[in-house]
Amino acid sequence: MHPMDALGDPVRRRLVELVGAGEQPAGDLAAAVGAEFGISQPAVSRHLRVLREAGLVESRPRGTVRLYALRPDAVDEVGRWADEVVRAWRPRLDALATEVARGRRASRVGDEGAGRPDAAGPSTPRPSTARPSTARPSTAPHEEDA
Repeated sequence: MHPMDALGDPVRRRLVELVGAGEQPAGDLAAAVGAEFGISQPAVSRHLRVLREAGLVESRPRGTVRLYALRPDAVDEVGRWADEVVRAWRPRLDALATEVARGRRASRVGDEGAGRPDAAGPSTPRPSTARPSTARPSTAPHEEDA
């Protein structure tokens, strides 16, 4: 399994974060992740096995305890992939940020000029200030007519 596939699961990402802080006993990892995600120790063990098979972590026995540690070279591979993605998207995201800034600037300029009579320009119709009449002609016959 490719390291990126293994990191697709939030439990495995959390395990990588925990072992990234330093070597950890399997029992401590199972307790921390089990409490956080509500999963059993055997389920955590399966996630650790997937991470081991993907090459993201390594384990070694110390007496009756199994210690897990991060494999920096595998994390570097993930980092290189992320750098490539960022490098590909950076120009597009920068262009988007520029357009958003232009839109905000144009909106502010439009808002600032809204109070001036000449700000809208001669071709923009101005809203009418006259109020429409609320009186409606009656269609019912008057009492006098009946």
